[in-house]
Amino acid sequence: MDALERYEPILDDFEAFRAACERPLPSVVRVNGIKATRERVTRALDAEDVEWTPREWNESVLEIDASPGNTWPSFHGWTHGQEEVSSIPAVVLDPRPGDRVLDSCAAPGGKTTQLAALMDDEGLVVANDSNLGRLSALRFNAERLGVTSVAVTNQDARNFSLKPFDFAAFDAALVDVPCSCEGTVRKNPTALDDWSLDHIEGVSGVQKGILRRAVQATREGGEVVYSTCTFAPEENEAVLDYVLASEDCRLVEFEVGLRSEPGVTEWRGDEYDESVRAAKRFYPHHNDTGGFFCAKLEVGA
Repeated sequence: MDALERYEPILDDFEAFRAACERPLPSVVRVNGIKATRERVTRALDAEDVEWTPREWNESVLEIDASPGNTWPSFHGWTHGQEEVSSIPAVVLDPRPGDRVLDSCAAPGGKTTQLAALMDDEGLVVANDSNLGRLSALRFNAERLGVTSVAVTNQDARNFSLKPFDFAAFDAALVDVPCSCEGTVRKNPTALDDWSLDHIEGVSGVQKGILRRAVQATREGGEVVYSTCTFAPEENEAVLDYVLASEDCRLVEFEVGLRSEPGVTEWRGDEYDESVRAAKRFYPHHNDTGGFFCAKLEVGA
């Protein structure tokens, strides 16, 4: 856990943070609105004697006392096991039915299928991933959850091409990038075993390219949500700072109903654009969740 000590200066209670990171993560599912309502799901869980607890910030998120994939509703595609904070970006993007949405790094499809559900499965979600091997999981999840509005592509998101499509830009984009995964340590205790600053600095360069291309591929007035499951400012605020300086966009405020801390504007001698405060940091000890970072940008500001 030594990798986490570097964040002590930006945390309100480092000991509580560290203790939370060492506890197992609650079992959480997302109700799939394409196939079922929350009431239908909870009745089915009650029938199986599976205890459930609602999350006040999002009626589609339930904590259950069972493995997310081992319930009758899961088998029928009524629910999808998805870490609670992982459901934040799609809610923040809030796409509308009929929109054209890019999911830059989509596999294995939790956020892709959530986007489709929020759009009533009307419109188009382009689910892209550069890892061909992971696309089979994305296709499986889309089929199990009854999603029909998804088109799957296999491109490097840093150079995503719109040539296969008959439109010039997306209405919105979700950019949940590959990262150092520090915030997933509660569900994956080995997540930090291969941690290094070199990896963080390397993946940060990839993240900058992915977010920059997503902004370029989104129409003026459209919105882009950027997210990671890590605490590293190099992968979070520094990426935003780079794209704010290189593209025509601005950060905008948002609320989701979970406790968060604002983005940091200084880190280890580096200073970032003051507007990165509009981003949100979600810490494990504040909401009993994994760790997460999320920001919302408006294009052509």
